[in-house]
Amino acid sequence: MDVSFLGGPQPQLGVGVVAPFDFALDRELWRWVPDDVSLHLTRTPFVPVEVSLDLARMVSEHETLRSAVEALSAVSPQVIAYACTSGSFVGGLAGERAMTAAMVQAGAVPSLTTSGALIEALRELDAWHVAVVTPYTRSVTDSLEAFLGEAGITVTGRAYLGLTRHIWQVPYRDVVAMARTAVGEGTDALFISCTNLPTYDAIPQLEAELRMPVVSANQVTLWAALRAIGVRAVGSYQALLDPVARAGPAGMTSAPPAPSTPEVPGSRPDAPPDDVPQVPPEADAAAPADTPAEWDPAAPAEPAPAPPGEPQTGADPAEGRTRKARARRGGTRR
Repeated sequence: MDVSFLGGPQPQLGVGVVAPFDFALDRELWRWVPDDVSLHLTRTPFVPVEVSLDLARMVSEHETLRSAVEALSAVSPQVIAYACTSGSFVGGLAGERAMTAAMVQAGAVPSLTTSGALIEALRELDAWHVAVVTPYTRSVTDSLEAFLGEAGITVTGRAYLGLTRHIWQVPYRDVVAMARTAVGEGTDALFISCTNLPTYDAIPQLEAELRMPVVSANQVTLWAALRAIGVRAVGSYQALLDPVARAGPAGMTSAPPAPSTPEVPGSRPDAPPDDVPQVPPEADAAAPADTPAEWDPAAPAEPAPAPPGEPQTGADPAEGRTRKARARRGGTRR
């Protein structure tokens, strides 16, 4: 049978991706990639360590990076991305630059990291006051905040789950709940950290609700890698990628519906994915705009909030209506 009339296959551009050994979201990465680009993934060697600062250092060692990049070079990618947020921010700005240089030296092609792409994306959006949401423990979240501070970016609020494994199983509803907790007045954008945390479908919903750009680890990684080879990432209704979205709800100046609330230490490290992160008691006074709100984990927690539309158990229904009215009025986001 003559199939010469079919032609093709069409030429493909290649993006090499170095991911940690426990990365489970290959499918999500592909959702940002146009049809004429192929992803080529490789993983770092397995180490029996849970998600922590120690693991971040292990999966970002220069020898590990060089081996991974050399393996990817066999398929001649046009750019190589290191897809791990904690692994690329754990050493600060200097550590991130050294990682990128080691990758370029090993592969002789343009290279980048997730954390480097994050700084590039926030500057693209002119976002200097950022709320952060992470699945990490407190110590890893602290390291992210320090990295952003080095780059001149202020963390205005944050929430974290305290997980050390199975991060890819976290449902969107937990991500959205943390975002609502972390974002307050004076926030320019929201960053959702960790390339193993699902975010693709949550981004448009959060941008419409919070009226600000929302960027995630996998999104900025693919955005920067594709931009490096002159290709636009795919992602409708995502402000970083879609000019229409940037001029739409994400570009409005209204403040989010709820005031700033304290940081959420979240669920147990071994909590099943159906657990919804616990929201701490509301702070007595709002923290300054340039200081992220904190919550004392030793303080007694209030019962979990009631489902939307139902009054909190033991609460005055009239008070609930008043809070809803305040939320609808909102304010002007600086």
